[in-house]
Amino acid sequence: MEEISKFHTVRGYQLLMQNKNLLTSSMEDYLEMIYRNSLTESYMRINTISELLNVAAPSATKMVQKLSKIGLLQYKKYGIIFLTDNGRELGKFLLDRHNIIESFLKNLGADEDVLVETELVEHSISAGTLSTLNMFNKFLSLNPELVQKFRDFCKQDIG
Repeated sequence: MEEISKFHTVRGYQLLMQNKNLLTSSMEDYLEMIYRNSLTESYMRINTISELLNVAAPSATKMVQKLSKIGLLQYKKYGIIFLTDNGRELGKFLLDRHNIIESFLKNLGADEDVLVETELVEHSISAGTLSTLNMFNKFLSLNPELVQKFRDFCKQDIG
């Protein structure tokens, strides 16, 4: 079973709530993807984010400018993007949120379209429910026999 990274809920929730009125689901997706990329590279280019999110470069530029305006990114000449400290912290929270939901769905046995389902759920889940899912995932990682029992149960025809 995949190990879940440490999740610092309090600060992540504070940042999310602080930015909730400012951030759309699309903005969150951009920030999460930029943060993912920042784990392997120190900066990102507009054309890279547009390719990763399957959007046109001009659309990516507009979104990056919006995220820069609210202090989550620094946007430099030639399409170079850097996360600010707040952007990095919020990006980490968004990626952790994604991973928690994805792990939960996989624990349930959802194999098809897990990415799609995760994307749909992550923008509407409450902080309390996310925290509970995180604890449940940790519980299951310490008790893998329960995951197997659940999967065996699902295979039974209990009509």
